[in-house]
Amino acid sequence: MMINLPNISNIFKSKANSLILSSRYISRDLSWLKFNERVVDQARKEDRSIFERLKFMAIAFSNLDEFLMIRVGSLYNYIDFQKERVDYSGLKSHAFKSKIYHEIQDFMKDYYQYFNQSLQPLFPSNGFNIVKIKQLTDEDRAKVAKYFNKTVFPMLTPMLVDHYHTFPILANKVLTFGVVTKGEHEREKFKLSFVQIPQNLPRFYQIDRGDRIDFLPIEEIVRWQIHNLYRNIEILDICLFRVLRNADFLMSDTIDDADAYIIDELKKKLNTRKTGRVVRIDIETGAPRWLTDILLDKLDIQEDSIFHIDTLLDLTGLWEIIRHEEFADKIPELPTTVPPLSLKNKDNEDLFEYLKHDDLLIHHPYNSMEPVIELLEKAAVDPNVLAIKITIYRLAKASRITTALHKAAENGKHVSVLFEVKARFDEENNIFQAERLQKAGCYVIYGLGSIKTHTKLCLIVRKEADESITRYVHISSGNYNEVTSKLYTDISLLTTNETYANDVSEFFNVITGHSQPANYDYLITAPRDMRKQLIQMLRIEAENAKKGLPSGVVIKINSLQDQEFIDELYATSDAGVPIKLIIRGICCLRPHRENLSENIEVKSIVGDLLEHSRIFYFHNNGEPKIYSGSSDAMGRSFDRRVESLFLIADSFLKKEVVNMLLFNLKDTRNSYWMQENGDYTKYKLKEGEVEFDLHKAFFNVNKSDLVAETLF
Repeated sequence: MMINLPNISNIFKSKANSLILSSRYISRDLSWLKFNERVVDQARKEDRSIFERLKFMAIAFSNLDEFLMIRVGSLYNYIDFQKERVDYSGLKSHAFKSKIYHEIQDFMKDYYQYFNQSLQPLFPSNGFNIVKIKQLTDEDRAKVAKYFNKTVFPMLTPMLVDHYHTFPILANKVLTFGVVTKGEHEREKFKLSFVQIPQNLPRFYQIDRGDRIDFLPIEEIVRWQIHNLYRNIEILDICLFRVLRNADFLMSDTIDDADAYIIDELKKKLNTRKTGRVVRIDIETGAPRWLTDILLDKLDIQEDSIFHIDTLLDLTGLWEIIRHEEFADKIPELPTTVPPLSLKNKDNEDLFEYLKHDDLLIHHPYNSMEPVIELLEKAAVDPNVLAIKITIYRLAKASRITTALHKAAENGKHVSVLFEVKARFDEENNIFQAERLQKAGCYVIYGLGSIKTHTKLCLIVRKEADESITRYVHISSGNYNEVTSKLYTDISLLTTNETYANDVSEFFNVITGHSQPANYDYLITAPRDMRKQLIQMLRIEAENAKKGLPSGVVIKINSLQDQEFIDELYATSDAGVPIKLIIRGICCLRPHRENLSENIEVKSIVGDLLEHSRIFYFHNNGEPKIYSGSSDAMGRSFDRRVESLFLIADSFLKKEVVNMLLFNLKDTRNSYWMQENGDYTKYKLKEGEVEFDLHKAFFNVNKSDLVAETLF
């Protein structure tokens, strides 16, 4: 008699899912994957041009690459060194790795299905197509062959694998052909070699048809002409693939006082990204089984880490089409920036003079970053400016900020720069810029050992005509990057208010020297006591609710992961406090769970602009305390980063920030609501309801819109 045994894999999946759903918290990594689904959902909006839709597909693909290199790479660091880790989901390392790869496989299946079935058919009618060699005319093929022989062929290098040639290090994120050729002897029937596609050549060969542009992938050219690398040798099979490597590394904690050693170690660590363990392989559908087995064995990964792709590998290459000059007008530009609402005098008064009597709140990208850059550029040449102090995390490649600091140092001003060279994937640019500033005479600090400096602060010290000293302060939630400031929503404050100036001066003494201030008036800082102070404000809301007083919390951040802070949000909810969370990406809190988070709602805003501003609103019995700044509610933010939040003290600026939160809560175009199980549902307009798009509304906001002083 045959006994039907249950499928072991399905039993495991069922138990894993049950454990995940029973947890008080949602996995950080599973939550991130849900965020990337929302990014792909932007490509599903049919009112966007095909180029906008492809942009979001390319962003989502790049996001997933980084997730695998960093988050899954970090997980492998535990597994490879036989260290146990329990995820928020309750799963241990190996079980969680299986779960995460299963989710990524599902994501990639849906992702490519949408690309193949819904987007590719739209290409020809929009003036372009991605073509194969067989679709070209004889004349086209002759031109392509000439291009191959002259440009591509000299850059190709077959890497043979046999008893005399070791298995090569396959470059990270590089398209590679596995080539099977016939052996020369009976005892060696097959030979395997690899050919990597040059990264410094365009991804596509372009053919202008007049009414459209045909884009021929470079890998198809190499596939067509690869026999030129194997003269008089029979090619039995050829298969395209791409490996992704672990890019997660930790800096040593033992070199805090030696900048030169920090830079040397960082440069060595960056090289490990080229040889880190493989975490994923994308390979063409129909790849020879024996080649797959060789890759599994040599690269030490499991079957679930291989992704079979039946169309274009690596869709980050789509940027070459999206940014093509022929289609420059196909992605709508943002409206022209508008003056900040807090700017009282719009007659181009000198900013040094203006800030002596008024603060300036800038809401990027609706308001330009120019005032910040121009202030630094003026400070660099102003003979009355004595010193500039600044923290830098990410910069534009051709940065006007570093050019201004360089000029200031050359002009004899004291310039102190805390340059966080460990900003992930910007390390090399930051090292280059920091060394450039150091050579110009700036006092450069290369971060604080293993703690990242993520805060965004600037202090300009200026001697006035009456010999008095004025300190000009800039504090922001965003980076000193004039490129991303046009795409990321952020808040920054320019002020000469002495309370801010005293706090920021003290903070610079802490992070550039050896000082321990007793207290700050307008700043909350990490890793000092940010978690503690935010939790204390939550507890005040809970006490007010218990007393029957008005209460409420609204928090807008990128990510919520810190367990202690989440537990306090649960307790605050349990006390009856209404809590509204606006979290773009990771959210490890479960909303709407009975007897846990019934008073908490979570929405995510994903759209044309990347939501990057952080705002913490505590109702405080009708006298709101509102903070903005650089920090999310993450364990790393509270414990392993230098962060700061600044109090919005001015009454008009408080109304402006309250309105920002109101617009975020009011948005219907870009909003997704989080469910208890971690899924998100797109907001659907009710009958007769007019869509509200905050990414357009902020370009048209007026002072008359600032009617609310509180949110509850």
